[in-house]
Amino acid sequence: MAMSDERIRTFEEFWPYYVREHSKKTTRTIHFVGTTAVFALLGYAAARRKLWPLLVAPVAGYGPAWFSHFFIEGNKPATFQYPLWSLRADFIMWSKIARGTMDEEVARTLRDHHEKGRETAPTERTAHAPS
Repeated sequence: MAMSDERIRTFEEFWPYYVREHSKKTTRTIHFVGTTAVFALLGYAAARRKLWPLLVAPVAGYGPAWFSHFFIEGNKPATFQYPLWSLRADFIMWSKIARGTMDEEVARTLRDHHEKGRETAPTERTAHAPS
């Protein structure tokens, strides 16, 4: 499902979309680095009772992530349409990368999407055939 097709209504529907939008390992790695930098900045802000790291944290997280979407993945960040779900999904992806399970999640999600697309393709072609 593309963001322009119809509104995603649950996080459970959003997660596979999010995973497909992060299909390239380089994009996921850049997200991981950015999110790790955010965690470090938040930790530093709390430990030192400083405000500036809180102001820098969104730039450290979103800057590299958005760059990777525009220039590596070739898509628009899901954050633009689903900001809270994107943040939640980014933390889940970070955790899966840290545990070494995200590549498998991407492969499974892409495989499931491809198989589902083959099941619905004839119906979609019929429904969208020119009149």
